Amino acid sequence: MKYKSWKEFPIGNVIPEPATSLEYKTGKWRTFKPVIDQEKCVKCLLCWVSCPEPAIIRHDDDTVAIDYDFCKGCGICANVCPVKAIS
Repeated sequence: MKYKSWKEFPIGNVIPEPATSLEYKTGKWRTFKPVIDQEKCVKCLLCWVSCPEPAIIRHDDDTVAIDYDFCKGCGICANVCPVKAIS
């Protein structure tokens, strides 16, 4: 079927209201699963600041962990890490 305009496309999905990923867990569909090497980590927190989702958890001692329930696997945390502690 060929559509003449975008208005003819069937509705694919509806988002009833604005939301954040705090309401929707990622599950297991991510394309990349980051792992933190705590021995290499220098606690700069660039991963925590750069993560677009609430997936990097900061502890009181500035160590970090990854909440895989919300991690989308974008790889930003690994790319910004200056000591490559995230693979």
